[in-house]
Amino acid sequence: MNILDQYANGVITALGFFWNALWAFVLGYAISAAIQVFVPKSRLVQHMGDGNFTSISLAGIFGALSSSCSFAALSAARSLFQKGAHFIATVAFMFASTNLVIELGVLIFLFLGWQFLVAEIIGGIIMILISAILIRITYPSRLIRTARDHANETSGADDDEFDWKKRVTSVEGWQKVGNRFVMEWQMVWREILIGFTVAGFIAVFVPDHVWQTLFLATGETQSGAELPFLRVLENALIAPFVAAATFIGSMGNIPLATVLSAGGVSFAGIMGFIYSDLMVPPLVKVNANYYGWKTALYIAGIMYVSIVITALMLHYAFAAIDQVPESSRDIAEISAFAINYTFFLNLAAFVLAGVLVWLRSGADKSTAHDHGSHEPGHGHDHNHDHTHEHDHNKGGLLSPKNVLVGAVVVMLAGGLFVQLATLA
Repeated sequence: MNILDQYANGVITALGFFWNALWAFVLGYAISAAIQVFVPKSRLVQHMGDGNFTSISLAGIFGALSSSCSFAALSAARSLFQKGAHFIATVAFMFASTNLVIELGVLIFLFLGWQFLVAEIIGGIIMILISAILIRITYPSRLIRTARDHANETSGADDDEFDWKKRVTSVEGWQKVGNRFVMEWQMVWREILIGFTVAGFIAVFVPDHVWQTLFLATGETQSGAELPFLRVLENALIAPFVAAATFIGSMGNIPLATVLSAGGVSFAGIMGFIYSDLMVPPLVKVNANYYGWKTALYIAGIMYVSIVITALMLHYAFAAIDQVPESSRDIAEISAFAINYTFFLNLAAFVLAGVLVWLRSGADKSTAHDHGSHEPGHGHDHNHDHTHEHDHNKGGLLSPKNVLVGAVVVMLAGGLFVQLATLA
C-alpha cells in the first residue's frame, strides 16, 4: 500500500469512526442538555457543602448527568465550588462529569465492548471514593481557602433558581434545551473532529509494535491474570502521560483507546488512558486560572494517584472473575460503513438534531426579550456558557486550535478526493 492509499485509508477510517458514533453523540448530548436545563443546580449545592458520603454521592450523580465536555465540566465545578460545594464534592463532580456521562458510556460500549463499559462505571465510582480518601488524608485547608478566594475573584457568583415544573412544560424551557444542545456541540466539535481524525490516522500509520514497545507488550496473547505485575503497573503509570501527550478530549479519546487496545495495551493501561483527560496540560491550566497553580497541581496529583490505583484494582478484579477483555473489536469492523442498525439510528439522530436546532432558532428570536427579563436562572445559563466559550476559544480565528482544525479539515477533504480518484 503506497502512501496515498494509506492517507486515504486513514481519512476513511476516521470518518467511519465518527459515523458509527454519531447517533450516540446526538442522543447523549440531547439527554445531557435536557438534564442541565431542567435540574436547578443551586438546590443540589445545598446538600454538597460537606465532604461526607451523601455529598460525594450527590456530586457524582450530578456530574454524571451533566456535560461531558472537559472544559465545561471544570467551569461547572468552579461554579459549584463558589456556591459552597465542599472541595471533595467538587473534585468528585469533576471526575463524574467527564468519566460517567451518558454519551461517553454509549461510545465505550460501541467501540470497546461491555466489559469496558462496566469497568468505566465501577471504576469511576472507585476513583471518586479513592480521591475523597486521599483529599481527606492530605486536606490542605489553607490552600483550599486560597482556591475559593481565587475562584471568587476570577468569576462573579451565579444564580440558578427556577421552577423546574414550569420550565419543563413551557415552550421556552424546550427552547433552552435546543440552545444548550447547540452550545454543547459548539464546545466539543473541535475535540471530536481532531480526536477522531488522529485516531483514524494512528490506526493506519502507527504499527502495533510501537504500542507494544511503549507498554511492554510481547505481542503474545496472554490472559489478564497471566500478565506480569510490573507490566500491568507500568501500563497504569504511563497511560495518563500518553493521554496527556495525545490530548483530544474525553470523547475523542475512545477511538484512540480502541487503537491502543488492538495494539496490545493491557486492560489497566486502557482504563488509565480513558480516565486521564482531566490531567492533561490544557485542563490543568484551566484549573490554575480558576483556583491558582498550587491547587491545580494538587488536583492533578490526586487524580493521577486515583487513576493508577483504580486501573490496577479494575485489572485484577476483572482478572479474578476471568472477564479481562484481551483486545478490542476489529478496527475495520467499527469504522465500516454499512446499511445496518447504525444507519437507521443515525437517520433518527439527524431528525432529533434538526428539531433541537429548530428549537434553538426559536430561542434566538426571544434572546432580546430574555436579556431584558429577570427570570431567575437565565442569566446563569447564558453568562456561564458564553464565558466558557470565550475562555475555551481565546485567540479568535487564528488561535492554535482553530488553525489545527483548519488543517484537519483540509486533510480530510484531501483524503476523500484521493479516495474518490482511486475509485474512479
